[in-house]
Amino acid sequence: MLQLSHLRVAYGDKTIIEDLSASDLNPGQLIALLGPNGSGKSTLLKAVAGLIPVRKGSVVLDGRDLTRASFEARAEHVVYLPQTLPAATHLRVFESVLVAANASRLGGRATEAEIERVNEVLERIGIAHLALRSLGHLSGGQRQLVGLAQALIRRPRLLLLDEPLSALDLNFQFHVMDLLRQETQQHQMITIVVLHDLNVALRHTDRTLLLRSGNLVANGAPLDVITPESLASVYGVCARVEHCSRGRPLIMLDGLVQSVH
Repeated sequence: MLQLSHLRVAYGDKTIIEDLSASDLNPGQLIALLGPNGSGKSTLLKAVAGLIPVRKGSVVLDGRDLTRASFEARAEHVVYLPQTLPAATHLRVFESVLVAANASRLGGRATEAEIERVNEVLERIGIAHLALRSLGHLSGGQRQLVGLAQALIRRPRLLLLDEPLSALDLNFQFHVMDLLRQETQQHQMITIVVLHDLNVALRHTDRTLLLRSGNLVANGAPLDVITPESLASVYGVCARVEHCSRGRPLIMLDGLVQSVH
């Protein structure tokens, strides 16, 4: 399991995350990380991934404090996919995913099993037809899907995704979230995904962490966290959580808090 205890994260003298603790983050869970712009979502993911230092507190995964581990040791168990991917290289899609599959192994030729796994993950994500395309010739959304393939091929214990849906159309948004849930459950990963669409969180995720100004204000099942009260206090909107004809929850926005009388 993953446990965050009394985390403090800062850039220079500016504290972004202050005394944040979260427990009950268990294998097989797809977890939404929610909050308005500037609430500290990306900073929290980077701190858990080891990309920025934790000033105080601990990140414990399966009983091991990752804040005391080397970056290389942490990378064996944790994969982070940023919102903005690195500049495209000369590599082709298949090659880039194969490199990710071999990340923990030094040298040597790819095995038949690794090649088969790359083909399988490209097929499951729906980009097998791009296998021989250069990364430099892909759209932003296509590159985002390749980044997801590079993350999933490694089957980490902890998968951290920062807005993986931002460049995707509705079809691929649903497909990616459905695939993430399947992969998370099948391989008993812990997957934390930053989302802005709260309806996606309601439909697809098992647990929700809600941030405001660097503080964790709620941690629980999506319907227990995404409520009219939390939407008003955190997002400043008047909204209701209704259920559609098929029984699925949907957020209905009525207006801004200050404009509704």
